Amino acid sequence: MSFTEISERGWSAASGIDRVWLVIAIIFSALAILDPVQVGPSLRFTVNAVLHTLPYMALAVAAIGFLKATGAEKLVARAFQGKETRMIVLASLVGGLSPFCSCEIIPFIAALLAVGTPLSAVMALWLASPIMDPAIFVITSGELGWGFAVAKTLSAVCLGLFGGFAVRLAVRAGYFRDILLSPSSGSCGGGCGSSQPYAGKPVWAFWTDTDRLQTFWSEVRNNGFFLLKWLSLAYLFESLMLQYVPAEAIAGIVGGTGLQPILVSAFVGAPAYLNGYAAPAIVSGLIEQGMTAGAAMTFMVAGGVTSIPAMTAVFALVRRPVFAAYLGLGISGAILSGLAFSAYLVLS
Repeated sequence: MSFTEISERGWSAASGIDRVWLVIAIIFSALAILDPVQVGPSLRFTVNAVLHTLPYMALAVAAIGFLKATGAEKLVARAFQGKETRMIVLASLVGGLSPFCSCEIIPFIAALLAVGTPLSAVMALWLASPIMDPAIFVITSGELGWGFAVAKTLSAVCLGLFGGFAVRLAVRAGYFRDILLSPSSGSCGGGCGSSQPYAGKPVWAFWTDTDRLQTFWSEVRNNGFFLLKWLSLAYLFESLMLQYVPAEAIAGIVGGTGLQPILVSAFVGAPAYLNGYAAPAIVSGLIEQGMTAGAAMTFMVAGGVTSIPAMTAVFALVRRPVFAAYLGLGISGAILSGLAFSAYLVLS
């Protein structure tokens, strides 16, 4: 369970209303008062976009349910054995491809650091994991195309490699001698991790076990609802952006060629980013209004690294110099990802 989900559930329990659906209701209410003519078009746009995305949502939640029910996440422990170079490479691959949530990763990384796993491998995992996972890949490919989704996956892996090897050099130069805030920093406050995360072997035939089958359906239901509400909000934002934000303004800020739109997108990604599931719809709208593909890639990579769940997972566990390195490497890596994607599109 991510910090976003924890905060949402706590807020919902206190108010009795899910905050995402409440925001959607408030937006439509404001439209009904300020611009009633736009209510119908925005509602139709949102519903049609959600219906278009439903097959991708179904595939995404089924993949998450399968991974959780089988315990396939336990395979991640194999990335942290052997030589440091091997650990960095495998941690980058695992981070870019596995379905980590920000709450789960805290006790896992605390345990890794406690047993002496190099910070370089941990940083590679930290940087790559919030950018891409199977569900985000499916949603991104449905909204922005398979090419963009594959490029974003490669960016996640490359960012892990970039950060991992950069930290390795820094450690050898004498930096980051103190890493953890305290021995108890890895606590997540009840039930979202264990002292031996990802122990044991996956059970692929999960349907033969009643508990695992229940886990599958529970994950499908919970993640399906989670995706539905966030995508509904994202598509509503997209409809409003297309209606009210002049295309010339977007094109003037993050359009055109060169380094400027990529640099701007790297620093706009932090405050503007919703989450990995909602971002593709927002970026699709920005591209329609003039955002370049390279700037879009930078926006999504930087936004993933600086999203609240991802930053909280790091901030809660390590000392501030390590946290600063995480942010610096993430933003600079996002800029490089955007430049590389732009160069690829030009050459192809």
